[in-house]
Amino acid sequence: MKISIIIPTFNYDKYIARAIRSCIEQSLSKTDFEIIVVNDSSKDSTKYILESYGHWIRVIDHADNKGLPYSRNQGIMNAKGDYIVNLDADDYLHPDFLKFCYLYMQFNHSDAVATDYFLVDDKETILNKMSVHERPIACGIMFKKGLMINLGLYDTELHIGEDVDFRIRFEKHYKIERINLPLYRYRLHKQNLTIDEEKNREYLCAVAQKNNCVVEHTYYSSEFTK
Repeated sequence: MKISIIIPTFNYDKYIARAIRSCIEQSLSKTDFEIIVVNDSSKDSTKYILESYGHWIRVIDHADNKGLPYSRNQGIMNAKGDYIVNLDADDYLHPDFLKFCYLYMQFNHSDAVATDYFLVDDKETILNKMSVHERPIACGIMFKKGLMINLGLYDTELHIGEDVDFRIRFEKHYKIERINLPLYRYRLHKQNLTIDEEKNREYLCAVAQKNNCVVEHTYYSSEFTK
């Protein structure tokens, strides 16, 4: 098993099928990757949607809501692949995402690689092309699993900003390279446009204080936030 895709989800029954389908439709051989969905005690119809995918996915069910960083960690610790890709339950992948990232990692012996991405709306209309270096996000990155484990994975004490914290810790020791192709789809919708500027600064300040560094505001923006 080369790659494990981790999809944490909590009450995203409207979107989770699209995320899973984008994984199943990857151009890479189906024997080269697995799809792990961590159902973090969803109260909607997520459970029944996941059951409909049968052998295509592995499901980890939480009896109680544990939060996003804990769910990411559970997926990674149960992953069989040498490489990890995080996919948010309301986002989806271009069919060649895994192939491009995996080949890049192999040819360049990289620690991690991120692709650029399209912002899309609820109807999957493309709104803008974003540079992952100018506006980094938690997903659309392929990591070497061993390096993630070496760093202790995601901080479960951080309810928001765990992705920024992990990226800072990762880049102190390793490098995240860039593929200048928009192979990730970052969906904007009402549920993820909820964090205001004051909260953004609060989260970033907490992460900056923990890591004794300055965190660029571009990690979170009122333009788009999850």
